[in-house]
Amino acid sequence: MDWGFFTFSALLGVGLAMDAFSVSLANGLHEPCMKKRKMVAIAGVFAFFQALMPMLGWICVHMFLRYFNAFSGYIPWIALILLGYIGGKMLYDGIRGEEDCEKKQKMGLGMLMVQGIATSIDALSVGFTISEYGAMDALICILVIGAVTFAVCLAGVAIGKTFGTRLAGKASVLGGAILIAIGLYIFIGGIL
Repeated sequence: MDWGFFTFSALLGVGLAMDAFSVSLANGLHEPCMKKRKMVAIAGVFAFFQALMPMLGWICVHMFLRYFNAFSGYIPWIALILLGYIGGKMLYDGIRGEEDCEKKQKMGLGMLMVQGIATSIDALSVGFTISEYGAMDALICILVIGAVTFAVCLAGVAIGKTFGTRLAGKASVLGGAILIAIGLYIFIGGIL
């Protein structure tokens, strides 16, 4: 291992974290009164899934390649459906006018898990990119990806929370629109 390996892993992490960053931003917009512990939990969930999916992809390459190839066509559809649902709910809540921090429905763990899966499912294909790595190198690579994702998503939640406070009344609408746009982006990129 050298600096090139770590640089590649970090850049891979940044690239993979962009969808999760946008969703973290939307979460911060949706819940501007979020506590720091929840911000760290959100970043942790995204980091976990962004690290898990490439490792599962690596395992698929080494053990179940033909099954993964059959599943890969559904990835854009799954991301579109999950993010469209979550974004649509946020849009609906924003248009309905639930913007008071005390009255606003907080995002639960189940919704966060769905977001984590939806934003990281396309990272399964990164397992192909790192398939030539041995098990230890692949593990180090995914740990770097997870650490980068954690930092990027924590920043996203913080930025969203700041703007969510300033954009009171429009934050959920903006956050929902962002999630729907990400779902469409993943979908269009996946089918082209």
